[in-house]
Parts: sequence; C-alpha cells; structure tokens
Amino acid sequence: MSLIKSQLIQNITDQNPHLYIKDVERIINTIFSEITKSLADGRRVELRGFGAFSVQKRKERVGRNPRTGDAVKVSEKHIPRFKSGKELRIKLNSANKIDNSLSSNTDMDSEL
Repeated sequence: MSLIKSQLIQNITDQNPHLYIKDVERIINTIFSEITKSLADGRRVELRGFGAFSVQKRKERVGRNPRTGDAVKVSEKHIPRFKSGKELRIKLNSANKIDNSLSSNTDMDSEL
C-alpha cells in the first residue's frame, strides 16, 4: 500500500488537530517545492535521518532501437537520485525483522 500526498496531509492533520488542513497542505507543498527547486538548481537536499536527494548527470550516448537495432542518439539527461539515511535503513530493517518474526510465529502455529 502506498502513501499519497492527500493521505500524508490527512495524517498530519489528524495528529495535530490544532492545525487546519489548508495550512498543512500549504506546508507540504512548500517543502516539496523547495526540494524540487534545489534539485533543479543542481543542489543536494539532505534530510538528516531520512536521506539525501541529489541530481545525477547522464552523458549523451548512442543507444539502440530495440525493434530495428538502429543506432539512436540519446541526449544528455539529469535524473534524481535518493540515498536513504542510516536511521531510515535501521527502522526499515527492524520492521522487517518484526514482520518476519510474526510470520514465522504464525507458521509455527499452523504446524502445531
């Protein structure tokens, strides 16, 4: 299951009843806008504990058309990259251990 922006806004509003939905929406939009502007300017965006966004430049190259096999010029591109932070990786891996231990316990229950 994925988390979409409207769900994120609703979750934050539910956890902070003193904030209006419109204010939370404006805050979220501002954060995403600033991240996007920084990446467009070629700057790195680091959110401690969560991860870092950066832009990687791909050089111009010659590719192949998969149908015909003809050489095709592929222009230079800039692509976004994300590297997860240490705290995020730890939390994800500890959640997987908990999920795995729960599923292994249910497997043992079914064997009994």
